[in-house]
Amino acid sequence: MQILHFDIKPHNILLDENFVPKVLDFGLARLCPLEESIVSLTAARETIGYIAPKLFYKNIGGVSYKTDVYSFGMLLIEMASGRKNLNANAEHSSQIYFPSCVYDQFSEGHNIEMLEDATEEESKIIKRIVIVALYCIQLTSSDRPSMDKIVAMLEREFEC
Repeated sequence: MQILHFDIKPHNILLDENFVPKVLDFGLARLCPLEESIVSLTAARETIGYIAPKLFYKNIGGVSYKTDVYSFGMLLIEMASGRKNLNANAEHSSQIYFPSCVYDQFSEGHNIEMLEDATEEESKIIKRIVIVALYCIQLTSSDRPSMDKIVAMLEREFEC
């Protein structure tokens, strides 16, 4: 069986005394067999700012674990930046959705410096997290990686 959480966000993840993350609040979760990669939903169930784009549509139909991958990507962007992924008080509409700003910086070849005093090693780690996060928040769910692939990308050494 697999769990589709449908509400991955910072408030639902705690760290234990060894800094091992623990996912909480399974109130929106669905349990389904591993061989069923898609479940049916009739209404959006996630938190704004972490909800996958497909869940905004009226007739949602089938969704998969890739919905949780999207939410995890949004969480990674917040971790890398130290700020919320939505800014309702932004002066310009382009600043409201923070991942757009990150993507624009990244695609233009700018360094993504989220921390002012980051060491070179910390900057590399932040860049890796941002790359993985952008991969996770692809608009098309089939373009998003599996969680196994995400873990591998975050754990292994690769050139950014």
